[in-house]
Amino acid sequence: MKLGHFSYLGIAGIICLLCSESVQAQGKEKLVQIHLNREYTVPKEGTKAEVPITQIPQISDIQRPHTSVKDWLTQLQNQVILVTGVSLNTRENSLEVTLETSSSDHLQTVVKSEGNNFIVDIPNAQLKLSSGELFRQEKPSAGITDVVVTNHDANTIRVTVTGETSLPKVELDDSDKGLIFVVAPVTTSTQQPQIPDTPPTQPSAQDDQPIELVVTGTRFEVPIQDAPQSIQVIPRQVLEDRGVVRLDEFTDNVSGIQRLTGGAGPGSSGFIIRGFADDYETLRNGFRTQGGFARDLANIDRVEVLKGPAAILYGSGFQSGTVNTITKKPLEDPLYEVKATFGSYSFYRGEVDFTGPLTQSGSLLYRLNASYQNEGSFRDFGRYAGTFIAPALTWKLGDRTTLNIDYENFTYESVSAGAFRADPRFFNVRRSFYQGEPDLDLETYSANSLTYEFEHRFSDNWQFKQTFNRIWQEISAKRASRRALQADGETLNRRYTVADADVNNLTFRNELFGKFNTGSLRHNLLFGVEYSHLDYPGKSFSTAIDPINIFNPRYGARPTGELSLDYFETYGNDVVGIYVQDLIEVLPNLKIAAGVRFDSSTGSNENLQTNTIINEVSDSQFSPRLGIVYQPSDTTTLYASWSNSFTPQIYGRNSRGGAFKPITSEQLEVGIRQELFDRRLLAGLALYQITRQNVVTDDPNSDDFLDRIQTGEQRSRGIELDISGEISPGWKIITTYAYTDAVVTKDNEIPVGDRLGGVPYNSASLWTTYEIQKGNLQGFGGGFGLVYVGDRANTIPNEFTTPSYLRADAVLFYRSDRYDINLNFKNLSNLKYFDTNSYGDSLSVQEPFTVIGSFSYRF
Repeated sequence: MKLGHFSYLGIAGIICLLCSESVQAQGKEKLVQIHLNREYTVPKEGTKAEVPITQIPQISDIQRPHTSVKDWLTQLQNQVILVTGVSLNTRENSLEVTLETSSSDHLQTVVKSEGNNFIVDIPNAQLKLSSGELFRQEKPSAGITDVVVTNHDANTIRVTVTGETSLPKVELDDSDKGLIFVVAPVTTSTQQPQIPDTPPTQPSAQDDQPIELVVTGTRFEVPIQDAPQSIQVIPRQVLEDRGVVRLDEFTDNVSGIQRLTGGAGPGSSGFIIRGFADDYETLRNGFRTQGGFARDLANIDRVEVLKGPAAILYGSGFQSGTVNTITKKPLEDPLYEVKATFGSYSFYRGEVDFTGPLTQSGSLLYRLNASYQNEGSFRDFGRYAGTFIAPALTWKLGDRTTLNIDYENFTYESVSAGAFRADPRFFNVRRSFYQGEPDLDLETYSANSLTYEFEHRFSDNWQFKQTFNRIWQEISAKRASRRALQADGETLNRRYTVADADVNNLTFRNELFGKFNTGSLRHNLLFGVEYSHLDYPGKSFSTAIDPINIFNPRYGARPTGELSLDYFETYGNDVVGIYVQDLIEVLPNLKIAAGVRFDSSTGSNENLQTNTIINEVSDSQFSPRLGIVYQPSDTTTLYASWSNSFTPQIYGRNSRGGAFKPITSEQLEVGIRQELFDRRLLAGLALYQITRQNVVTDDPNSDDFLDRIQTGEQRSRGIELDISGEISPGWKIITTYAYTDAVVTKDNEIPVGDRLGGVPYNSASLWTTYEIQKGNLQGFGGGFGLVYVGDRANTIPNEFTTPSYLRADAVLFYRSDRYDINLNFKNLSNLKYFDTNSYGDSLSVQEPFTVIGSFSYRF
């Protein structure tokens, strides 16, 4: 069966290639490049200067005869030249801008300066991008605040390049390709060029502000403003500023998302998004990860959060949103960085990040990220030691063909105190309490990920991409695990458990991207075929062990009997998905996103001890999505969308041993995005409702964690506000608010109206930093943050709530060309607070006051 799936994919890949060849000749475009060679003197503020470009075409190029040279020149001057693309390319000390156009001839430029703004007007030209009539890239290189290309009026393009501290330097050169000019910042003795930390062809993920291009939202490189849904991007610089040492800490800077606790190992991350849990199923570079796949921070470039069902892009699951981590890519310019981090509870960590070309021609690039982390814990006896290595290669096979290969290996050993059982009596237990047996408990983990991505551009408008990813994990754990409290409220029952699991999943994907016109409509088309496979075998043994007093613990207990087999099973599925999506530009300010995906899934749950099938399911379903975006102005976006998703249930069984029905979800969302402060600040407001049916939760009448029930229907509706950007030079801010009403709406046993576990009605956050921009203290700065989480229901049916909390954090830092120094202070008031999960089975006490210091050096 698996070979059959792959043969279908191979045929689909050939079809994609043949289709692409048929359109290869369409829309080939010349380039007008902005390059750097000879100096061009910028006129004084308020003055103008014309620079004619009069490359005379050959006779064979002239489309129609003219009666005179005067008539011919008049027509050329009146001809409107379309610019259909804009790209940036960072050189060592300059920034190259490229305007893609169907004709590089007969352009004129009008140049002027206003303050730090270098402005070029290009008459008889019109900007017509697939994403609209605006191109904007903030901080594309050191010393340049932003580059904006837009239609100044119906027949004039305006290019504005803003210097950070002064007017950029501009130099000109004539080329057979047309006008070429490059802008470069004017540096002073106290301002040296920064070392770029992102590929020149990608948007920077190092700044504390939104990234314009996204991956998860539409799978197209389009501005977030054109996406008919709520998307948040957390750049690496924000993670650095906050002193994040575990991936799930980024949730403090995104509305409507909480981290899951108590369900996986210390390196694993799970989330509750818009009221519903993701079951520790996330994305890495757009590929599905399962089984609590652990992530190290060393090679994470940014984190993207896509709100709402994502089945059309990534298949079944992802019913209320997904988290996608984007890894660092090889760079053309050499970069070498080392980092050391130290902190409370014997925390220390080392990282390296090396990248650059391996060949003199630059056709082969590499990147190597590695880390080692060792730490104790605020919980008694807790400890962790982990190593991570991630090499990556980029091979430029030609001007239009690229092959990317990356690999990750992450291993760790951990002794973890674990989450408490969901019982309000644990609120009074000291937070350092260890509920296991320190000399018996141990968890070991190993994960590997291998990815290749082959990309070929047939033309500027058509592209084929083939990708493959395989992840394999090995998990082993032994612990004295907690059970229920006895009636005295002090004695905790325990059971000694030994468990092992292997998780193997792979994805193979072929995609064709195309840009074309049908009449006045501009299309951005995606067609894809995907095969995925999951195999998840595991076994568990247990025996009795003495209980422990939660207020006066005594350790040294030993198992009192022989280990007995609890389960020895495997879960798995095979899924074939076919999908198509089109982002249609009806008008420059009106866009429609429409698409549909068909998934065919077969899954099974098998008892490996008896070689019998427990569950076997086959499901097929269409997952459509429809969205509309209207932009009444260049800074305002209104959108609405409808989407749905389904999730086959192969990972569990009900109390009667039967298989579950698929979970289905449907979302309606409307929102507005507004750019403020000269587009330095982006504010987004979203209203949504998600309805899920056939939802699976723990069976409250069973002490067996494998027993689950389907409660019928649950609904989440809410409001989310996200604001991020730079209010003024050096002053950056991220603030969020979410109101989430997630409740049971239909059920035979659980009271209708009960809240879903782990979801606060209200949550909010603030993170703001300021960096001194000039003078003797340039580079010094600080920041302050607040995180508020309202009370949450712990169990379904609702029996008690976890209290709300307000936590404060702070940072002091210094940044220079070569050095970064951070000193973070977390939980300033030493607040005792708890997080929980959506299953209603755990309480996780969080860290007390903690100090984290880091030092990084680039060379």
